[in-house]
Amino acid sequence: MYQQLAYTTLKDRLPVQAHTLFEAKAQKQLTFEQIAKELGRNEVAVAAIFYGQAQTTPEDVESLARVLGVDRYKLEAQLAGYPFRGQTMDMPPKEPLIYRLYEIIQNYGYAYKAILNEKFGDGIMSAIAFSTKVEKEMDQDGNTWAVITLRGKWLPFTRF
Repeated sequence: MYQQLAYTTLKDRLPVQAHTLFEAKAQKQLTFEQIAKELGRNEVAVAAIFYGQAQTTPEDVESLARVLGVDRYKLEAQLAGYPFRGQTMDMPPKEPLIYRLYEIIQNYGYAYKAILNEKFGDGIMSAIAFSTKVEKEMDQDGNTWAVITLRGKWLPFTRF
């Protein structure tokens, strides 16, 4: 009798639409940026749809089906319902790039919190009323830098 492995791959944890979307994206050789332009959305939001971390509108489904050449009704069925955010990732993350983002928060999280509290008072930055973007920057020495912007509505804690 064989023993089942105690771990799974990321692919095993992705929602059903991820397989459909990633396969079509690869066949069409499109980037998230190209798909985002067709949908009129941010490239991070589009990637989040692929990973099951963001909600779609009927217009998003129609545009994705058109751009990727996927059956609209199949995609509609796969994207129905609400996302189960945060379900695909181990904590702490094992993927090196994602771990580095986690490490940034480990190292600078309390510094961010202190500065945000000084500037805005007691509260939190929303991850719902939120936007983000990724940019590529080159310095005068020819070094490439990743620039990640996080923009969230400030939500002050209320007294009760």
